[in-house]
Amino acid sequence: MQRKIHVAYGGDILKTTRFLLEQSGAIDCFPEGASVALKPNLVVGRPADGGATTHIQIVQALIEFLFDHNRRDVTIIEGSWVGDDTRRAFAACGFDDISRRYGVPLFDLKRDSYTAVDTPIGKIKVCDRARGADCLVNLPVLKGHCQTVMTCALKNMKGCIPDNEKRRFHSLGLTEPIAALNTALRPVLHVVDGICGDLNFEEGGNPVLQERVFLGVDPVMIDAFGCSLMGVDPRDVGYIELAQQYGAGSMAFTPQDIVLHNQPQTHRGAMRQSGQVARLAKCVKACDACSACYGSLIHALARLDEEGLLGYAPKIAIGQGMRGVPFDGVGVGRCCDQAKIKIPGCPPSAAAILQTLRDQLK
Repeated sequence: MQRKIHVAYGGDILKTTRFLLEQSGAIDCFPEGASVALKPNLVVGRPADGGATTHIQIVQALIEFLFDHNRRDVTIIEGSWVGDDTRRAFAACGFDDISRRYGVPLFDLKRDSYTAVDTPIGKIKVCDRARGADCLVNLPVLKGHCQTVMTCALKNMKGCIPDNEKRRFHSLGLTEPIAALNTALRPVLHVVDGICGDLNFEEGGNPVLQERVFLGVDPVMIDAFGCSLMGVDPRDVGYIELAQQYGAGSMAFTPQDIVLHNQPQTHRGAMRQSGQVARLAKCVKACDACSACYGSLIHALARLDEEGLLGYAPKIAIGQGMRGVPFDGVGVGRCCDQAKIKIPGCPPSAAAILQTLRDQLK
């Protein structure tokens, strides 16, 4: 595959993921006869709708996609964070059922052997099942993190090291070891769960519905793109730039590098909002807003809140119900075509929204 990021939207996660895999030409990443290890994010044993763990439908779509293309040597591997139990996470997140249905084995990396591998910061212990697969597939969740600001492709590889190494990573400050680990593990593909990642915390609780799945081959580019969707400066996520320096990938991307395979649709069901998300949205007039656009706005407002500026935010409108309606304030997305101040895009990134809101406060 080329160094591009492919994006698709949809409320049917299984259908959206399968569509994205086919349209992007992802099968080119998997030589015939290769063994494939799928590495989701099951940091805790909590269902995916809380914004912490990988949706089982994304894993199911990958299994069916690989099987349909005669790639049948597939396993699922993961090691939950220190203090949690991977087997419990497999059960809570639906992976036991998927394993039985498709005959795909589950492996708890907490119980795996490991090998010390050379990296730019010295040796790092890496679980052998992650190292030994011909094709490692990274299935992270795009979400916030209380220590590293955000987490996506690069940090998800931390589940492929033993618990004693995870503890050492924290003692080293996370930034350098996460960047270095991504020179030792090189997944052939990163399929990102951007359905409803948590706003701020790795363990979930404040999900922001966006109904987005995206994929690519460069984890540094993936994380830089993820930052733009969350309104985060990638330089504030220390391991991204450092991973680039170590040779794990490149942060650079242009609009031409983002391949959009469909447009987000209006989400007419009830959006699950935590108390924090509802608080951030108090200044918003939302009329038939699609999840992706609304999610970008929430992430931008969260960044504004961190800067102590949320209380000064201008009036904001969003959604297809605002099409053709005059609005004396900021209109988010192309539907708000009659707003006094327009933020173009379908959907616009949180970074673009944040910059416009900051400009209005000057």
